[in-house]
Amino acid sequence: MLYEKLSDEKVKCNLCARRCTIPSGGNGFCRVRKNINGKLFSLVYGKACTTDIDEIQKKPLFNFAPGTRVFSIATVGCNFRCKFCCNWVISQEEKISGIEISPEEIVDRALKSGCEGISYTYTEPTVFFEYAYHTARIAHENGLFNTFVTNGYMTPEAVKTIAPYLNAATVDFKGGGNPRFYKEVMQVPSVEPIFECLYEMKKQGIFIEITNLIVPEIGESLDDIKKLVEWIKEKLGEDTPIHFLRFSPNYYLIDLPITPVEVIDKAVKIAEDIGLKYVYTGNVPGHPNESTYCWRCGELLIKRWNVYLMEYKLDGNKCPKCGAQINIGGMAYMKKPRVTKF
Repeated sequence: MLYEKLSDEKVKCNLCARRCTIPSGGNGFCRVRKNINGKLFSLVYGKACTTDIDEIQKKPLFNFAPGTRVFSIATVGCNFRCKFCCNWVISQEEKISGIEISPEEIVDRALKSGCEGISYTYTEPTVFFEYAYHTARIAHENGLFNTFVTNGYMTPEAVKTIAPYLNAATVDFKGGGNPRFYKEVMQVPSVEPIFECLYEMKKQGIFIEITNLIVPEIGESLDDIKKLVEWIKEKLGEDTPIHFLRFSPNYYLIDLPITPVEVIDKAVKIAEDIGLKYVYTGNVPGHPNESTYCWRCGELLIKRWNVYLMEYKLDGNKCPKCGAQINIGGMAYMKKPRVTKF
């Protein structure tokens, strides 16, 4: 899907913002899309490298269908080269591998396991777009919701194509969206397409949550975070949830220290002072900002520990104490939120 023929031998892929020009016999930057005799093929269609059942909070999606579970799938491949990737074993795999699972079978497994939705995650769903698209369409026909966990490097055309079947997206920033960080640490030439993707998602009515992995040791500053939060408030709205994730050493960056909690707290304060209503922390189990509070009266509404929902007090999508409207999406898919008791 979404490619154009430039000549008898060359094609241009329009799925991700790299818009690779691929010669006959060549692969895109993602390694999983190949030009075969002037036609672009997905090499990973129907080849799931991993599946699992997750709490939706793991994505993380905190304000969309809280307390539900998703059937998660991925294929190998990615259009980024993050030196700190926690899923590098599958995202940076150069060999095409996976178990043959059809879109119909994925939906069947999701339904039989009692999941309310399907999440395309672990690696970048853009690179297995056709697989995700066909699965998402069948999932919708069977009453399931769909979510992407994405780096946001999709083209506007890709967003428009998947939008009728994509209910929510977690868009993952790293390093506060600092352009130098993206170029040097992730091999991403420009961050602007991420903002274009987010803007298109907003236009298409996709529920959005933002994450930002904080890696202060290699150049990210609180000024970058401030700029990112200001853009989110202006373009996406103050109701947009944001998660500040704590970095832990991985892949090529195993010698860097874990992000201090004090830095996470400073980022939280910046976002709250700017006026975002739902500011969360990630990878800091037990932190008070894992939970949802009423933006007006401060009442604890949804208590979480790590990826687990511990307590749920909302009255529909309103605060039971003061009646303030809370931005909760996907309520049609919620039966009764699953509460975990330790």
